[in-house]
Amino acid sequence: MNRERILWITRTAIFIALLVSAQAFTRPMGQIVTGSSVNFVLVAASILGGLSSAAVVAVLSPVFAFLIIGIPVFPQIIPFIMLGNFALVAAFCLIAGKSFNDLNTSTYIRICGAAIVGSVLKFLVLWVGVTQVALRLIPDIMPPQVAAMTVAFSWPQLTTALIGSAVAIAVMPVLVRVMKYSKSEALN
Repeated sequence: MNRERILWITRTAIFIALLVSAQAFTRPMGQIVTGSSVNFVLVAASILGGLSSAAVVAVLSPVFAFLIIGIPVFPQIIPFIMLGNFALVAAFCLIAGKSFNDLNTSTYIRICGAAIVGSVLKFLVLWVGVTQVALRLIPDIMPPQVAAMTVAFSWPQLTTALIGSAVAIAVMPVLVRVMKYSKSEALN
């Protein structure tokens, strides 16, 4: 196995571990803190690992939240959370591209635009997928549960995606330096 592949696997595993840890430690702090932390890790994985690594992290995060941490969620919504997370990282990576290597005003505007588009897409996927599709697939769900899930998968999703993205962008220069250093060390 070549060093690039090992580096990809290592980064992806680290981001999965960070994401699971963020979910576990911030869970008592509420949806805004936990969601923002998760979205920070997703965007940071996009910056440091690229689309393939970030996509793996995005898709596995709700599975680990459900299986390992025991976050109570109906299994019917897990595919939509996966899709929402993927929408965020895919939009971020595709719009921002490789602009992290040359940070200037125009690339920051592009990166901020990518974060906004990704956040809105995640919100739309989750709102439509969970509130309009998944909740109808859950047998015997009670009206108060539907109301709570509808709120949880509405505006807080947009808010937490924007906060997490903004924090990741704010620390992006440090992340890029870490990426360059770790890559040079791993390949030497």
